[in-house]
Amino acid sequence: MNKIKVGIIGTGSISNEHIQANLKNPNVELYAFCDINEKQLQLMAEKYGVTRTFTDKDEMLKLEELDAVSVCTWNSEHAPCTIAALNAGKHVLCEKPMATSAEEARSMVEAAERNGKLLMIGFVRRFGNDCAILQDFIGQDYFGELYYAKATYLRRNGNPGGWFGDKSRSAGGPLIDLGVHVIDLTRYLMGNPKPVSVYGATFRKLLNRPNIKGGKAYNSVSAGSQDICDVEDLASAMIRYDNGAVLSVEASFSLNLKSDEGKIQLFGTKGGAKIDPELEMYTEVNDYLADVKLALPTALNFDGLFAGEINHFIDCVQNGTPCKSPAEDGVALMTILDAIYESARTGHEVIL
Repeated sequence: MNKIKVGIIGTGSISNEHIQANLKNPNVELYAFCDINEKQLQLMAEKYGVTRTFTDKDEMLKLEELDAVSVCTWNSEHAPCTIAALNAGKHVLCEKPMATSAEEARSMVEAAERNGKLLMIGFVRRFGNDCAILQDFIGQDYFGELYYAKATYLRRNGNPGGWFGDKSRSAGGPLIDLGVHVIDLTRYLMGNPKPVSVYGATFRKLLNRPNIKGGKAYNSVSAGSQDICDVEDLASAMIRYDNGAVLSVEASFSLNLKSDEGKIQLFGTKGGAKIDPELEMYTEVNDYLADVKLALPTALNFDGLFAGEINHFIDCVQNGTPCKSPAEDGVALMTILDAIYESARTGHEVIL
């Protein structure tokens, strides 16, 4: 079987994960790089030995032999780059968030359908071992009806800087950058119910903590300097689904808490579960309350997430395997994010 020739659009920090995972896949040829930042482009090309480099995505997409691309740009370019690639006849793996709005996301789906190409969204947490284990238990009805979930992705001093703080490029702060991970993971584990209403609040109180001495606690490798910071630093929301289930979510770049936190909790009629980062489960045994911890590694392993994601994408392209992270799920997530920001703006619940 011929190798899948893959191009990378956007060679910033997250692209390293895509590149390294593609290099490890024996069915992939890492074929071309594109970035508007020529210095960053050449740095990455030399690092990974890629000789076909472009500063114009449309020029790269003229390569007829190119089969697929990973879109790893800042958020505002996800839709334009993805649609251009699909129109050029390429399959696309687009980083999360899918777009800057549900409207953009729907236009991406339309382009994929019109061109008969795969559009997969980079919901990488779906490919963790913790997610797989929970799915196994959920499939056996271990938890019963999952009716409530809580998800937090909180940083004390974690504004990444650069474009992440620039709303014109990011479309938002921790909600669209971090919250999207845990909203998607909980919704995925709960069976992808349809969102029907949202109440949300956002805050801009601490921003990027410019007064803090001793440097930043978190900084993205290639995000650049913090020239602009006009995004929220905390977001909170309550999401109700069509099956009656509810999700409570919190995400922050800057917050006065003791330490960073990233966990999800699921609550069902027969049992519950928490990933923090180890997986624990809670149930009843012989009419006694019982905590369950498996005798195998259950913590999220970031080292294997992108390999699983890329390998699945290539399998879908080569073999027509049903996609675990389809574009339609990206549209649903963007609908939720749009509603949270709208609810925060108006102070009222948004009915979907």
